[in-house]
Amino acid sequence: MITRINPDTLHTSPAFSQVITVSSGARLVFVGGQNATDANGQIVGNDIATQSAQAFRNVLAALEAAGATMDDVIRLAIYIVQGHSIQEGFEAVMQIPEARLGPPTVTAFYVAGLARPDALVEIEALAAVPE
Repeated sequence: MITRINPDTLHTSPAFSQVITVSSGARLVFVGGQNATDANGQIVGNDIATQSAQAFRNVLAALEAAGATMDDVIRLAIYIVQGHSIQEGFEAVMQIPEARLGPPTVTAFYVAGLARPDALVEIEALAAVPE
């Protein structure tokens, strides 16, 4: 069972939770960092908004393959190449209806670069699926 907690003393956002607890009896699903590649391994888009949306859709596909949904996601980590707008990427992701489910805890990082030089963003997820 997943419990989302937003203490009155902390900022509340519809996009993320401040704290999440997971009771025993859950199967953990770890989604490795997803960037903006399509099924052929080609990067989709050359701007942060387009790449963020594609990377998030890839996270959703990986979750689905593992029998999970965004309602099961307890943590997202978002890595954005320095010089690009976290806000623009975040706004593009929030246009995807599934992004509003949950919501998970979220941590965003600026990085000097990613393993794939043409990737501007990478998103990883941790989900807890009730058994």
